[in-house]
Amino acid sequence: MALLALGINHKTAPVDVRERVAFAPESMAEAMRAAKVSADLKEIAILSTCNRTELYCSSKLEGSRALLEWLGEYHGLDPAQLQGCSYAFWDEDAARHMMRVASGLDSLVLGEPQILGQLKSAYSVSQENGHVGAELGRLFQQTFSVAKQVRTDTAIGENPVSVAYAAVSLAQHIFAEMSTSKALLIGAGETIELVARHLSQAGVKEITVANRTLNRALALAEEFSGKAILLGDIPEALADADIVIASTASQLPILGKGAVESALKKRKHRPIFMVDIAVPRDIEAEVGELDDVYLYTVDDLKEVIEENQRTRETAAQQAEEIIESGAHDFMRQLRSLDAVDVLTLFRGQAESLRDQELDKALKQLENGKPAEEVIAMLARGLTNKMLHHPTIQMRKASADGRGDLLELVQELYQLSEFSKNEKK
Repeated sequence: MALLALGINHKTAPVDVRERVAFAPESMAEAMRAAKVSADLKEIAILSTCNRTELYCSSKLEGSRALLEWLGEYHGLDPAQLQGCSYAFWDEDAARHMMRVASGLDSLVLGEPQILGQLKSAYSVSQENGHVGAELGRLFQQTFSVAKQVRTDTAIGENPVSVAYAAVSLAQHIFAEMSTSKALLIGAGETIELVARHLSQAGVKEITVANRTLNRALALAEEFSGKAILLGDIPEALADADIVIASTASQLPILGKGAVESALKKRKHRPIFMVDIAVPRDIEAEVGELDDVYLYTVDDLKEVIEENQRTRETAAQQAEEIIESGAHDFMRQLRSLDAVDVLTLFRGQAESLRDQELDKALKQLENGKPAEEVIAMLARGLTNKMLHHPTIQMRKASADGRGDLLELVQELYQLSEFSKNEKK
């Protein structure tokens, strides 16, 4: 088995493709079970965010094709359509990629911290459902350790440049005075919490949080002295909103063209600034066709993000060095585990031969043979038995021209050092 990281992201696929391969949180457990069976996987974890869907697996070397076919079938897509916008990394490359993702180096916003929490959540869900074993478990732990070192030892996390921050920055370009603007936030997750924080810092005083469950909306709204409503109340609240930012896990749009048209009439066509951070999208694409609506998706935020991320590029170079070292260390640990079974057998064989010769020696002592003679026979017998099979294999290797095996024996038993000492 080998480690595999397969997925698509904002660099390889547009939002309309990414949203079609996104996994809803409630379907994640069933999806992992189905993927393991269909692609014959040993272990699996799935990361699904607005900018990427990635599957981390312990797989056979031919497993990427089967996994891609499963991904297409699961979401009702032609696997050939995914082939051109997907990527697959194996073993050390997979470890390196996962560490880059966790450290924010592969994000739309360079160095954004939310992805690490999302990766930890993916690990937790997989672990709870029994899909993480020794290989993926070690990879996740090493990844978290490397990401923590990157945050601690570099400036990658300095200066707030996230999708949430970029959305608020764009609003500031449109509204000269943010303190008089009213914001409607759809969703109550981590991204919307960041949006609310940035809006508050930018001077927005009236924030309304709409969510599927009122308790979560209340908890977030109270933190910013705002108001909480249910998703069903959005049409009424929309007329008062100058800024609308949406990020939920809904599989269907929450805000349609008709509701926005009605709100615009009540607003007497005062403009509304909208940002849809969600994948799949929360706001119907047709809303962007309306006059007096400025609708942006996560892909539209790229220019704002690129300007803000320049300050992190030096830190990113330092982070790459940490990640490179972390990936090498992980593979060394993984390869060292391969030797454990062989070493166990090797030691077990040696101890078995020792016990056999020791039993013989003890019986000879019981029969009255002199101790010195028994010890000599024990040493001779043990040496002969320990060296019998290796000697046969070395002669065969020499006859077959396997000089590499003979060199390995020289290295294992440090025979060159023995030769030097013998000559002294």
